[in-house]
Amino acid sequence: MPVGEVKTHFSEVLEEVRQGSTVGILYGRAKKPVAMIVPYVEEKVKKRKIGILDGKMTVKFMPDFEMTVEELLAVK
Repeated sequence: MPVGEVKTHFSEVLEEVRQGSTVGILYGRAKKPVAMIVPYVEEKVKKRKIGILDGKMTVKFMPDFEMTVEELLAVK
């Protein structure tokens, strides 16, 4: 759909998109495709399980392990 037509019929275009249609936008005399208006799809975010490895592993440091804050943060 050319830009001018989209501007003229914007409300109708949005209603089409709201109902599930995808609308391509054409620009210039050559009517080159430059954009698409697509329906918004709300993503469902899954809850992450906290502590999935709780009790399944341990972390041990050797008694002689030493690290400065600068080494930890890789500051030179």
